[in-house]
Amino acid sequence: MDDFPTLPTIPYQKLRQEIRSGDILLCSGDGPFSGLIQHATASVWSHVAFVLRLDVIHRIMILESVENIGVRTVTLSSYVSDYNATGRGYPGRLMIARHEDLRQENINRLSTFATGLLGYPYNREEIIRIAMRIGLGTVGIHPNGPDPAPRKEFICSEYVHLCMQSIGVHIDYDPLGFIAPADFARCQKIKPIGFIDPKEVQKEMRAPSSKTNHETLAVPA
Repeated sequence: MDDFPTLPTIPYQKLRQEIRSGDILLCSGDGPFSGLIQHATASVWSHVAFVLRLDVIHRIMILESVENIGVRTVTLSSYVSDYNATGRGYPGRLMIARHEDLRQENINRLSTFATGLLGYPYNREEIIRIAMRIGLGTVGIHPNGPDPAPRKEFICSEYVHLCMQSIGVHIDYDPLGFIAPADFARCQKIKPIGFIDPKEVQKEMRAPSSKTNHETLAVPA
């Protein structure tokens, strides 16, 4: 199984200053559904999303497709401090990475394309198709190429792949004909930047010595 890269865990406020629009967010969840994806793809990664900075309102937005909701946008701060309104950070590890072919002059086009898909449903059937392709691959049967890209519903990796494709940024499909979070982590052109540890962010927010830290972590996203 692919393991985590050797990277530092960077304090949230410091990493926040380095993040650019178009950066990739790779997630390693510890829930049952995450575990299924990790086991099936032989990777520690279970989810992928990407970032859009909205500096005019001091927000860093995450665009993603998630089970039971579909394509949505949430703030990065909610990932690290109040994931899905639980009062806790994301239940797992978070890593920021960057595709070397992404150009900032293409961000407006990326934003327009990505936000145009907000509200589209999650593609549950694709998870079944991926499992079938992996099962066939283990006995030496290799389906010919990827299934046609869905246009009305997406798993997380399909959504990010299609958005990146809209500006000419390429991530290879798995040889068995699907795209998964692991394929983003394995892409030679996607370079890891650093980990965010939600537990460390929570500790900083609870620290009694710094009211300022609480405010800057809780308000800017």
